Amino acid sequence: MFSKEKFPGLLALGIFTFMSTLDGSIVNIALPSMAHEMHLEMGQVTWSVTIYLVVISGLILLFGRLGDLLGKTKIFNIGSLIFTLGSLLAGINLGLHFLLFSRIVQAIGASMTMSNSFGITSQLFEPALRARAMSVMSMFVSLGAIAGPAIGGFILQLASWSYIFWINVPLGVVAYLIGRKALPEDKGSGTFKDADLLGATQMFLTIVAFFIAMSLGQAQGFLSIPVLLSFVAMVGLFVWFIHTERTVEKPLLNLNIFRSKLFSMSILTSLAMFTAGSFVSILMPFYLQNYRASTPGFAGMVMMSYPVGMFIFSPIAGVLSDKFDKEKITFIAITGVLVVQLGYLVFGQTTAMVFVMLILFIHGGSVGFFQSPNNALVMSTVESKYLGIAGSVNALGRNLGFVLGTSLATTVLFVAMSGQLGYRVSGYIATRPDVFITGMHQAFYVALVLVIFAWCLSGYRLLTRKNLSSLT
Repeated sequence: MFSKEKFPGLLALGIFTFMSTLDGSIVNIALPSMAHEMHLEMGQVTWSVTIYLVVISGLILLFGRLGDLLGKTKIFNIGSLIFTLGSLLAGINLGLHFLLFSRIVQAIGASMTMSNSFGITSQLFEPALRARAMSVMSMFVSLGAIAGPAIGGFILQLASWSYIFWINVPLGVVAYLIGRKALPEDKGSGTFKDADLLGATQMFLTIVAFFIAMSLGQAQGFLSIPVLLSFVAMVGLFVWFIHTERTVEKPLLNLNIFRSKLFSMSILTSLAMFTAGSFVSILMPFYLQNYRASTPGFAGMVMMSYPVGMFIFSPIAGVLSDKFDKEKITFIAITGVLVVQLGYLVFGQTTAMVFVMLILFIHGGSVGFFQSPNNALVMSTVESKYLGIAGSVNALGRNLGFVLGTSLATTVLFVAMSGQLGYRVSGYIATRPDVFITGMHQAFYVALVLVIFAWCLSGYRLLTRKNLSSLT
């Protein structure tokens, strides 16, 4: 499918995409072990997850812009070294502050690789092969996001939590060496002085305010004063950021790329799909381990049906997308996700595990069918000099989708459970499984609404594509 000269470059991109995405989810399962060994409260060690996502999301646009200015491959290669170093440091148990410092180093490297991987892929492959290449990248992204708990559980059964981070080191070194030889040369179109550092700071603070609002909202309720103030601060910072981007000579984010309705709708569709998809990774472990009393190992095996489906169908979608209409394939894929969402609404105490695994498998396969053509559509709508920033916007939408999905899933679940019981709950209640299953179904109704929204966007995009492609 790919030439011998270009496949190593795609492999290097894929490995780092997988590792940087994986490290956003794999740590969750190790939190109890980390808290126990470091003698910390669970809330303290949870910051190692939050700070990783905050730094990635806050810096991803900056490094996408620097990729356009200084060279995407250069930024990617530097980021791969920083990420590998951060992984080495994160596995050394020197207390909470050192762990948080190491996770920040990791996140800086991850944001550098994430923000430029799609742009490099678009440079590396001509349009006739681009969707196939994007399908491989999408496969690595989704495998990293959904397989984290299963891989983390397997590692913890064999070794200490340090190896969750240290496993990245040999992989990172190999991928870096491959990438140095195989990735395309890219000199960029400017200098560091052209970077909009004010805009980058405003965007970082906007992301921080967003994470604070979502975190406090889960703990205190979304109508509490601190949460409302955090959302107000987020909106104010974002408006300030937009004003800056409209007035500076060389903005961090050239807003003209959003004049393409095809680009904007593709990003919004992706955000909705990733948000809805996160409901599965949050709710299904509760369902399998608590409600169905499955062991963590068995639950992990069942959950792996999702990435297996994605692994099988992502490359197929890439091949079809390069040969046929990308927008039609995207619409068909979202239709598949829409149908599968109905399956989660009938899960209960006696639902056959084979059926559960089938739903997860089809869901993963449908998402795999969606991502590669949608990513190819996103990257095809911008000029080559904006590939870095377009790829980083795409990656930012993915990360925000993970955060929104996690927050929405848990919020709807526990609000629904609290409403049934008449008092506030924030966890599974073993004596009232009926309350959980009702709450889970209500949460999946919200996910269904998100998928319907994405389906409508995709359908509108398909019906009006001639007009959309001309509006730039």
